[in-house]
Amino acid sequence: MILVASYNMRKAVGTDRRRRPDRILDVLNEVGADVVALQEADRRFGERQSALPLHMIEEHSDYRPVPFGARDGSLGWHGNAILVRKDAEVTGHAMLHLPSLEPRGAVMADVRVHGEALRVVGMHLDLSGLWRRRQAHAILHRLEHEERGLPTVLMGDLNEWSAKGGCLRDFGHHYRLADCGKSFHARRPVAQLDRIMVSGGVEILESGAHQSASARKASDHLPIWARIRP
Repeated sequence: MILVASYNMRKAVGTDRRRRPDRILDVLNEVGADVVALQEADRRFGERQSALPLHMIEEHSDYRPVPFGARDGSLGWHGNAILVRKDAEVTGHAMLHLPSLEPRGAVMADVRVHGEALRVVGMHLDLSGLWRRRQAHAILHRLEHEERGLPTVLMGDLNEWSAKGGCLRDFGHHYRLADCGKSFHARRPVAQLDRIMVSGGVEILESGAHQSASARKASDHLPIWARIRP
């Protein structure tokens, strides 16, 4: 079994408007996932440094970032990052360029966790429904043409308010959605903006949104999680 999670960490700015990366790490440690997809992991302006300092990840968690190498000091690509446990093996990784009006991207990593091979895609899609669908198609096209087929998990903030339409319909032709529940706004969740999706052959054992007191304060999104069997 593998525990995966997705978390829009809002550049480590909490619902109290304070930037506290230590709270993000506390929440990640609470969830205890084997693989985590992060959104808004880098600051938006200037040198776009990681909002979660690398030394803090090393010293205060059992995680390490997948090394995409997009920019010195950044954790990922356009704010998307993937963390894996230190004993996991990363066998491949890539940055996915997405069609967009504003800078958007997705990240992909092939990992081996508990002896199981898994492909993970992390994403943060556009606010515009039209561009979300174009981005979904771009991700699906890239995965379809990967030379090596692997059990796959797609995770992230899809920004899709519809329960079944829009990009969810596009992804739904190929992937099943975990029922993680509502994750936004963290103080009083009203929407399922954050999603976890799995390819055929991947069993979803249980799933949910992490609703601890720390999670309700660390970001405006709750982290979501799914326990799967590839």
